[in-house]
Amino acid sequence: MPAPTRTEGKQRRYLETEISRLNFIRHARELGFEIQAIRELLALSTEPDRSCAEVDGIARRHMAEVERRIGQLVALRGELRRMVEACGHGRVGECRVIETLADHRQCAHEHGRIS
Repeated sequence: MPAPTRTEGKQRRYLETEISRLNFIRHARELGFEIQAIRELLALSTEPDRSCAEVDGIARRHMAEVERRIGQLVALRGELRRMVEACGHGRVGECRVIETLADHRQCAHEHGRIS
């Protein structure tokens, strides 16, 4: 986007089309789309008579990634719940949470970094 004009008070002034574009970008980011996907979607949005199959593909790939991350988070929640429930509320030296964090083999499920 071109740099917006500024008022004497240094406020940026956007055209309506630029505001719509910024709103599109903000909403897409709120929905978790990556920058490259947003670029592609913006480019496709300028071709209203084109088939939306490519747009649908981008959205489906993003949805699959979101579902993958949800699966990771559900497994993570289960492991954390299991650790906390196993805690005897005694001393730190006997704490099940500390023991599990120190030894990954004590985890009930395989889990990695949430990405």
